[in-house]
Amino acid sequence: MTASNLQLKQRYKPNVSNFLALCGRNYSYMLKWLPLEIAIGESWQLEGEFGTLVVRILENTKYTQLVEISRPLAIKDFINTPKVLVRIYHDAKLAEVLTGQQIYQLRPVYDYPNVRMYQSDEKYQVNAFLEELLKIGYQHSVVCRP
Repeated sequence: MTASNLQLKQRYKPNVSNFLALCGRNYSYMLKWLPLEIAIGESWQLEGEFGTLVVRILENTKYTQLVEISRPLAIKDFINTPKVLVRIYHDAKLAEVLTGQQIYQLRPVYDYPNVRMYQSDEKYQVNAFLEELLKIGYQHSVVCRP
């Protein structure tokens, strides 16, 4: 085996079971404060020890919801507000991040290196970030009408 063969990295293979487990945990965290009956465009704030989340309903159907979750920051001039779109599948009890900050459609796997320097498991990482955000312990607080 040559040195160049050793340097070649094996292609990333997603672990579907781990990904579905992560999406299941995100669903359970969100279900604590997500109303099933809510109008499209309605939003509310969740207060927590480490800040505020703003949640807005974009779609609401019998089995799914599409929500936008953002975390406003005090230093808006320098950093864009972190924001994700999350599809919630009530029939499957899963919550999956569809888009992240400036990533408009997450692919399951990215070749690495790539032009945008996404990680091979970028989709998993963004969903893991959502889990960390949701674990902080936000409590439902203020409902804001559209």
